[in-house]
Amino acid sequence: MNLADMLAPSCALFLDFDGTLVDLAPQPEDVLVPDGLVDALQALHRALGGALAMVSGRPIAEMDAFLHPLRLPAAGVHGAQRRGADGVLHQAEPPPLDEALAAAHALAARDERLRVELKPGSIALHYRQAPEREAECVAVMQAAVARSRGLALLRGKMVVEAKPGGATKGRAIEAFLHEPPFAGRVPVFVGDDVTDEAGFSAVQRLRGLGVKVGEGDTVASRRIASPADFRAQLAQAAAALGTGAPA
Repeated sequence: MNLADMLAPSCALFLDFDGTLVDLAPQPEDVLVPDGLVDALQALHRALGGALAMVSGRPIAEMDAFLHPLRLPAAGVHGAQRRGADGVLHQAEPPPLDEALAAAHALAARDERLRVELKPGSIALHYRQAPEREAECVAVMQAAVARSRGLALLRGKMVVEAKPGGATKGRAIEAFLHEPPFAGRVPVFVGDDVTDEAGFSAVQRLRGLGVKVGEGDTVASRRIASPADFRAQLAQAAAALGTGAPA
C-alpha cells in the first residue's frame, strides 16, 4: 500500500521534515530540497483543503526557508512552536536552558565534531560526526536536564535534545485536529525517527495512520522504505488527489 492508497480528500496529512521529506545531511543546514517537492506539497495542500501541516524538530522559520515560497501550517521544535492555518503562532513558555546549554557547550569545546544548536526553547547536541561519543553526550545532557525545571530529554538520529517537557509532536497534531481545516478529518502522520513515535501513537489512537519512513522499531502501522520512495509516493498522491482519481 502506498501513500496514494492511504490518502483521501477527507484526510489531514502531517509530515516530518528531516529524514522524511528530505534526506539527512551531515549538518542541519546542508539538507537539499529536491526539485518538484515544493510543487507536490502545494498540490496536496490544495487537494486536502489546506489540511496539510509540517511537524518537525526544526524551528518553523527554518522549514519556511527550505520550502519557500510555500508557507504551511507547522509545528516546530517538537511542538514547542505551532502555527495554525490562520497564521497565528503559538509558542510554549521556554523553560530554563542554562544548565543544558552550558553542558552542551562544554562537551563541544573538547571536540569540534560536536555541534550545539540553540532553538527557540530547546538545546540540541548533534554528534553525527562523532558517533562514538553518543553515550557521553546522552549522559551529560541527561544530567543537565535532571538539574533543570520543566525540561525533558529527547533522543533522535545522532542528536540528543533538551526540550520543554510538555511539548510533543503528538500533542501538536492533536491541537491541529481541534482547528479548521483539520478538525473532523482522518489524521495521517509520516515520520522517520524515534522523535516521531508520539505522533504515530496520537494519530493511531484517533483511528488514523502512522507511517514510518525507513528502518527501525516503531508503533506505526505502515512503512515506506526511504525518503526518496516517500517523495515519489507524495508526487503520485498529489497527482491522484488533484485530478479526483480514486485514492
